[in-house]
Amino acid sequence: MIRHLVLFKLNEGVERDDPRVVEGEKAFRALDGTIAELRHWELGWNISDRPIAYDFAINSAFDDADSLRRYVEHPAHQAGVALWREFATWVIADYEY
Repeated sequence: MIRHLVLFKLNEGVERDDPRVVEGEKAFRALDGTIAELRHWELGWNISDRPIAYDFAINSAFDDADSLRRYVEHPAHQAGVALWREFATWVIADYEY
């Protein structure tokens, strides 16, 4: 199995209630049950007030690297990524478990 973790940081001056952010979260929430390769899908807003914390996280799992690649290339995923590019930056980690 492959764990795919993504941590998002909203750009300076962008808040959670920004309509772009609301739409971006909605797009990623809609991926659950939409993309066959997803074996696990959870996401949520950070609750920590630590200054090093990121704002939003996605934790997902895939059977193998090919499944992860198909997910990354899936049009629904790409549409969500295009939205988030407008207001955030992110880091990822993919690892076998």
